[in-house]
Amino acid sequence: MNRIRNIVILTGAGVSAESGIDTFRAGTDGGPSLWEQHRIEDVATPEGFVRDPDLVHRFYDMRRAAIQQKQPNAAHMALARLDAVWTDNLLIVTQNVDDLHERAGARRVLHMHGEHLKAWCTACRSRSAWREALFGRPPCPVCQSRSLRPDVVWFGEMPYEMDRIHAALLDADLFVSIGTSGAVYPAAGFVRNARDLGAQTLELNLEPSQGSAMFHETRLGKAGDLVPAWVAEILGGG
Repeated sequence: MNRIRNIVILTGAGVSAESGIDTFRAGTDGGPSLWEQHRIEDVATPEGFVRDPDLVHRFYDMRRAAIQQKQPNAAHMALARLDAVWTDNLLIVTQNVDDLHERAGARRVLHMHGEHLKAWCTACRSRSAWREALFGRPPCPVCQSRSLRPDVVWFGEMPYEMDRIHAALLDADLFVSIGTSGAVYPAAGFVRNARDLGAQTLELNLEPSQGSAMFHETRLGKAGDLVPAWVAEILGGG
């Protein structure tokens, strides 16, 4: 690890699962996830929002309220520790729309799929911090239009800050994927991008992802165990 200077970390739902946040495919108690109780087309597409905005607002209001009751786990805390002491370039690209990385203390975080705790005004295009319900069509804090929607990236929409992500991958010596299924693009393609550009690649996951064969190394287990161990390793050898 002595040659590692610039690190890009991709985190997915598996990082937050141990904090009690449902993954895309399963509830944290082993039951059905919130996603399995709704069709993706109904709650996670622009077309679904146009068709039934009340359903979409209720769905995201519930999730927005729920994440505010959750706490960062050992994986979040370990990545925040790395962020605090790593003196070279580091970027934590998360597919998660919760704020647990930030609440753990991480600062170099990029939310490529948006954030539950923000609202996006489709009238004036502003984004505002938001913790309350959107169901009642509250006014935009900037323009007063009642045109707010969840500031999350839905299927069919472009993830945020792709240019910044690709620039970080271009300079990365190490790409680490944590708790991701490897099924959702463009994030699923980051490992190939990083490897083609010469970076070392490491997967930390509960089970092999769909792109597991692309990684130089895969370590299997809970994020709360694997991530602190990896951070201790890289800091101890850096």
